[in-house]
Order: sequence, then C-alpha cells, then structure tokens
Amino acid sequence: MNLILLGPPGSGKGTQAKKIVEKYGIPQISTGDMLREAVAKGTELGKEAKKYMDAGQLVPDEVVIGIVKERLQQPDCEKGFILDGFPRTIAQAEALDKILEEMGKKIDAVINIQVPEEEVVKRIVYRRTCKNCGAVYHLIYNPPKEDNKCDKCGGELYQRDDDKEETVRKRYKVYKEQTEPLVEYYAKKGILYNIDGTKSIDEVFQEIDKILQKLA
Repeated sequence: MNLILLGPPGSGKGTQAKKIVEKYGIPQISTGDMLREAVAKGTELGKEAKKYMDAGQLVPDEVVIGIVKERLQQPDCEKGFILDGFPRTIAQAEALDKILEEMGKKIDAVINIQVPEEEVVKRIVYRRTCKNCGAVYHLIYNPPKEDNKCDKCGGELYQRDDDKEETVRKRYKVYKEQTEPLVEYYAKKGILYNIDGTKSIDEVFQEIDKILQKLA
C-alpha cells in the first residue's frame, strides 16, 4: 500500500504517519530524513544535496526526486510506504508518477488532513520547548505545572522561532499556494481522501484506518 500524506504544518501528519507505521508496518518516508540519510551515506545525490543545504538553499527538484527514487528502491518499501512532505508541487507529483511507473508501482491513496489556518496557528503558536531536554508543551492542551518551567527537568521553556505567529502564517500561505494544486491533481485521479484534522488524534486515525482497510 503506497500512500501520500498531505496537510498543512501542524495538521498532525507526523503523528498519523507513526500510527500507520505501527499498524501496517510500512515505512514513513519524510523528505528531510531522506536528504539527511543520503548526505550521511555520501551517495552521489547526497553530496549534491549537501552543497545546497550547506549554502542554506532549497535542494532542486531533480536532486530530491533522485533521492526519493533511491529510497523507494530499498527493500523495506516492497510492501508499501508513506510519503510525508513529498511531493510538494505538481512537477514533483508528475516526476513521482514516472518513477513509480518505471518500478511497476502506483500511489494507492492520498490522505489530505484538512485543518483551517486559525486552528493551525493555535496548535503551533502556543507550543513551548524546554531549552534543556527538548520536551514540548502546549499552553492550552498540555501546559507545564509551573509557568515557563519544564516538568521533567526544571529547564526554561521558550518559543521556537518557527513557532511564532508570523512564521506560522507564512508557512501556511506557502503550503496553500504550493500544495493546494496537488489536492486537485490527485482528486482527478480519484485517489484523494479528505479527512477532518480538527478531531482528536484517535478520531482522525479511525477515519484514516477505515480508508486503509479497504485498500489493504
């Protein structure tokens, strides 16, 4: 079963991907992890990607697509995979279709976790991280016992730069502009499933699981 997870930052894609991995035993493949792995292994494409990453630039499509292809050919992907963070654009989606066609595979379902902008802002802007141990709190859903203090180690809590409201709204805007066209692209193929991401983690997973059971 070959899946793509779509959804804005803060939609819970990573959490749901882990639940799918646990239940169905297929690997979660995130672009960030793949790039880091290729760089660590020192593959040709990894070296190429490192040049851009070191310069703080976006890794070009052809390099990312090459790395995705390398990753999908590994044995743990034989029974399926979950792509998280890729594709981000129509060009990447078309390239992915080509790669899979060459491998005699196809995408079975695209799970689109829908969360409105204000909910995303609420989920991310109220996050606080411990400077010492990295534990994450949420001032509304999971507040620390003492203001600004980590329950686990007593360390100081802070707001990460990319959790600040202005940044979150920018990321959401970029997501809508770049990734929204993918929703239409996969809807036309008849493999898009929209999920209400505002429900609880378990409720969202139940919805996803219903879809996957039909495919398994």
